[in-house]
Amino acid sequence: MLPTVEFIHARFGIALIVFAAVLGLLGGFQLLTRRAAGGGFRAGYLLLWGLTLVQGLAGIGAYIGGARPREILHVVYGVFAVLFLPGVYFFAGRRASDTEATLLTLACWTVCIAYGRGIMTGT
Repeated sequence: MLPTVEFIHARFGIALIVFAAVLGLLGGFQLLTRRAAGGGFRAGYLLLWGLTLVQGLAGIGAYIGGARPREILHVVYGVFAVLFLPGVYFFAGRRASDTEATLLTLACWTVCIAYGRGIMTGT
């Protein structure tokens, strides 16, 4: 079962990078067209956070099963993403609509980089 959990954890990391990049592109388009972050973008952002939690649970399962990341920094990137996404969401929710869209878009690109660095330090 452990190789299956590791496989899912690795492939899900790639899917999170793609999803974060798509949300970043969508947010960038909204910024360029001077649109506020809509409900669909916010829902996608929260889904990104939820999927990050699932990814973390898969990582914890792999760790309990005996798999270890190459560097402990791998875990730091994961914890960062899990805490950073909701933090920015609640912080941005109290701002003007254009500021909110900017912050959420930047957060998507930031975790996209964190996911990539996590993959590089985990294998």
